[in-house]
Amino acid sequence: MTFTVNAENKSFGGWHKQLTHQSSSTQCQMQLAIYLPPEASEQNKVPVLYWLSGLTCTDENFMQKAGAQKLAAELGIAIVCPDTSPRGEDVADDDNYDLGQGAGFYVNATEQPWAKHYQMYDYLVEELPTLIEQSFPVTDQRALAGHSMGGHGALVIGLRNPTRYTSLSAFSPIANPVDCPWGQKAFSSYLGDDTSKWRQYDASELMTDCQQPLPTRVDQGLADNFLVEQLKPEALERAAKKSDYPLQLHRHEGYDHSYYFIASFIEQHLRFHAEHLKR
Repeated sequence: MTFTVNAENKSFGGWHKQLTHQSSSTQCQMQLAIYLPPEASEQNKVPVLYWLSGLTCTDENFMQKAGAQKLAAELGIAIVCPDTSPRGEDVADDDNYDLGQGAGFYVNATEQPWAKHYQMYDYLVEELPTLIEQSFPVTDQRALAGHSMGGHGALVIGLRNPTRYTSLSAFSPIANPVDCPWGQKAFSSYLGDDTSKWRQYDASELMTDCQQPLPTRVDQGLADNFLVEQLKPEALERAAKKSDYPLQLHRHEGYDHSYYFIASFIEQHLRFHAEHLKR
């Protein structure tokens, strides 16, 4: 097997496994987790939901806090949670939480010192799904979901590769990174000053001109302290209106940016994806 299994735990009849492998895209060791539902076998392969986490997170946050395994077991869906960036002693980093290790933004960096390792877009679109499908009893039916920076990544990757996924969803995504401090800082560092490159990784820009839409659900808490300055769901809403994109945007009074919010609505997201994965 390409992967090294570092830990495994039985959960709701299935198995959670924490894995590492050497990545050709990021040129370093990558960590991830997979949850395989009880029915997954070589005779009965299951579809996969890829979950992309937010700033400062690892594969552990979603698996430990979202409470997704029970329903994933019932629905017969595997879940794959990659890390949020390359990591290691020789991997470029920054002292701030919103750049460098833990903050890959799911782009292919072109600027130094980031370009050598920060190729998260290629890693997630091509390398990781190929390895997962070669190593585990899963099909090539894939859905994408994520939170915050990971919501940005899920929407961007899905919008740019609509034939590879059945459906997209996001909690509190960075919806218009070219027009918010998090996105501007990351993109100028990873991609340089040419803002045309930035737009290739902006869900609102991509959705405005989308010709091949996917079923897409976004949930946003209205007590989120990042809502106005960083997340800007209204930009995504305007883009969907321009292209007649089938966006389901749900706003929730009182909910913040935390995993309490994610855990409250993860069932709706899993059922949303299951509807499309099982078609």
